[in-house]
Amino acid sequence: MSIHLEDALKHPTLAAADPIIRAGARAAARAQLRWIHSSEIIDIAPLLAGGELLLTGGEALALASDERRISYIRQLAERGVAAVAVETGAALPSLPSSMVAAAEAAGLPLIELRGVVPFVGVTQAINSMLVSDSVSQLRRADEASHAMAVELAHGGGLDRILAVLAGITHAEVTLTSVAGVTLGSAAPGNAGAADAGSALGPEEQARLIRIDVPIRGILAAQLLLRVPVEEDENLARTAGNRSVDILALALLQRMSPGLKEVAGAALLRAVDSGSQAWRLQQLASAAGIPPGNPIVAVIVRADMLQQLRTPVEQLLSRGAQPSATYVDNAELLALAVLPAEGSRESRHALLAGLRALPALADALVAVGPPAAGIPEAPWSLSEARLTLDLADAPGYAPADSAGRHGSVIDAEVFAVERLAVGSLDAGQRRNFVRQQLGALLDHDAQRSSRLLGTLAAWLDSGCNTAQAARELHVERQSMHQRLQRIFDLCGGDPRGTGRLAALHLATRLARLSDG
Repeated sequence: MSIHLEDALKHPTLAAADPIIRAGARAAARAQLRWIHSSEIIDIAPLLAGGELLLTGGEALALASDERRISYIRQLAERGVAAVAVETGAALPSLPSSMVAAAEAAGLPLIELRGVVPFVGVTQAINSMLVSDSVSQLRRADEASHAMAVELAHGGGLDRILAVLAGITHAEVTLTSVAGVTLGSAAPGNAGAADAGSALGPEEQARLIRIDVPIRGILAAQLLLRVPVEEDENLARTAGNRSVDILALALLQRMSPGLKEVAGAALLRAVDSGSQAWRLQQLASAAGIPPGNPIVAVIVRADMLQQLRTPVEQLLSRGAQPSATYVDNAELLALAVLPAEGSRESRHALLAGLRALPALADALVAVGPPAAGIPEAPWSLSEARLTLDLADAPGYAPADSAGRHGSVIDAEVFAVERLAVGSLDAGQRRNFVRQQLGALLDHDAQRSSRLLGTLAAWLDSGCNTAQAARELHVERQSMHQRLQRIFDLCGGDPRGTGRLAALHLATRLARLSDG
């Protein structure tokens, strides 16, 4: 019999902590536990498999920023953790409202433990109860895996193989490609295919489990199990994980042996290492990427990169142009082919699509400048990486479209900075800034004023005083007074003189971390 979260909270070892649910109460009422784990590590999510009750003393959370706490909650929710229980006390007197709001939005039960209990005792007591349940689940999951293998050996298609899984788990099962295309589906009691997507009930009546299906280390598909609340979620998760290898074999029989995907990953590794042009052209052909077409590199920095890969690949596939992706330990890399005609418009559409992806809200993304063909792809990638480094400088705050980068950054917006960094060393850049803006910088330092920011906003707006005033949220008359003071410090009004471009370059270089 499955153990639910509510049962665990009533267990004497945990009830002594006086637990109270602060967020995700609806999800808590139906949550089943696979295991109980305790950890003070903030980046614990990748090490979890889903279905766990996570216990934490809260010391690390007390020292973390609000942004990091929210990311912690979101990562656990994305991983499928059943609930997280945080001990409050001297280090963390109460659960931060940001964490409560993030947990409620993600549907993750967040529990406050108002008393101190030994987590070792809690995990030993409750996990011992879960072990016997896990043995039964593993036995039934192995039965499902064996039955699916027999179906595959007899030539059964994806729908019939998935029907075996659906019959044992009593869940609606769908297998989709990385682009979101349904490859096969089945519902409980149906030996053939079923349109699982159309039969899915409300979220309150079923829980969704997502399991990646890789082929040769490359994400090829995703298994979705919609489990009714009255059924065993842990059995569905275990059986789904046990079926991954069978489904991968079925996909290999159904489609080409993944040569394009393998070549695409190899191509991006070669691009990242700056391989010779002939090698890039060779790999591009194998990956289905026209070597002579315009191409742009995309680079993503974030936690949980594997989870971001699918939405990025889905977006790239909508453009009807070949693409490739690769994830290493720190970055998600992608190449997007642009059409020979209308490449600029296509690149703008890619930027807009990335900015509209909710999954990238907490990521930092750069789209490199367009390259003439695959031999120029290493340059586009290196410029995208440089753009991320420049945008991460303290002086650059997220903005919107014209200066305007937000979490998705256009490398073209940083063309001047990229050129300066590539042509001048840090000392030369500092000297140039000092020559152009020395008096103004001294004024800001001595009087704690922000005339540099005012000048930068005015120049970025095309010397449009009214627009700059709106962006800075100051009265127009006050803006004129600030500009007059700036002109006095900089040797006069630069409009109509050769100094305008020099001042604009200096303000942009001044915002770099080493400027």
